[in-house]
Amino acid sequence: MMINRIVKMTFREEFVNDFTTVFNTNKHLIRGFDGCYGVELLRDVSNPTIFFTYSKWEDEASLEAYRNSTLFNEVWSTVKKWFADKPEAWSVEVVL
Repeated sequence: MMINRIVKMTFREEFVNDFTTVFNTNKHLIRGFDGCYGVELLRDVSNPTIFFTYSKWEDEASLEAYRNSTLFNEVWSTVKKWFADKPEAWSVEVVL
């Protein structure tokens, strides 16, 4: 079953540009990860410090393999120190 993953991240204002740079540098590696069908970066229209990643995965196992990968750990360890609030994540499926 295909998994859609949404992750909400709120950054301290002074780190917004750093985050977008890190995402832009790594997006092709994430998209190329086995089982990933794409990843997009979205920004809240009313609060420019809130971002969402929206990614599509072949299945839960593919998502978990990515979450346990060196790539994820390197990116996450870099950006998590820039958070202004605890991140939130949802794995969702298309119903209709």
